[in-house]
Amino acid sequence: MSWLLEKINSGLVRAFLIVVALFWLVPTIGLLASSLRSPEDMSANGWWHVFSKPSQLTFDSYRKLLENGDITHSLWNTVLITVPATILVVVIGALAGYAFAWMEFPGRDWWFLIVVSLLVVPVQVALIPIAELFGKIGLFGTIFGVILFHVGFGLPFAVFLLRNFFAEIPRELLEAARLDGAGELRLFTRVVMPLGGPAIASLGIFQFLWVWNDMLVALVFTKSGTQPITVALQTQVRQFGNNVDVLAPGAFISMVIPLAVFFAFQRQFVTGVMAGAVK
Repeated sequence: MSWLLEKINSGLVRAFLIVVALFWLVPTIGLLASSLRSPEDMSANGWWHVFSKPSQLTFDSYRKLLENGDITHSLWNTVLITVPATILVVVIGALAGYAFAWMEFPGRDWWFLIVVSLLVVPVQVALIPIAELFGKIGLFGTIFGVILFHVGFGLPFAVFLLRNFFAEIPRELLEAARLDGAGELRLFTRVVMPLGGPAIASLGIFQFLWVWNDMLVALVFTKSGTQPITVALQTQVRQFGNNVDVLAPGAFISMVIPLAVFFAFQRQFVTGVMAGAVK
């Protein structure tokens, strides 16, 4: 009888999770359906009518999107901002996390406390001062300036996360590698980095999603030629009646890329989040 109850309970839990997942995917499905409809069909009725009238589906909106130079250029700008900002945060955060976890230097704990305290600094507080600083040194309105801003505000969390993860590595393992003649660089690249893969993947996913979906920082620090896709779509909203056939496919592409990144690394993400929860 107990095995029957366990099977029923597991079946109910699985059914509940499937229902939650379907509800979670409804906005994505709706946006995809809208992007495959003509502006006339979208103004006439809701996106769910595609299930009763599949003949409404067309790729004309995506063709017009590719012909819109502002949208395609902004999508490329998003890639140019997100990829370097993610890589720099992961690399610098991993190096700093290893140093704070296993290297001895004066004031290590105090420096780490300062880094952790930076987590409570809101982005909004730094927008105006950094904008003025970037204006004086010629970085305002450039892609490099946006990357620097994201790296600066992404590093405190990266150092905090990776330091705590690296500190859980058994000391005996590192001492054995040192006895075999491994230096700090070799120890970091050959031992710590492979063991820290799940945490690094989690950090990379977090940083990628934050930067890709950012609009506030990009709205303040970019100009017309350096705007990412989020700002470009926002400017199209002002002319919503004329650009609905561009907004829907543009918004779907902007959303589906981070979704694909998340699903591609979801196993490493879950492993990194659960690391240390079970001894």
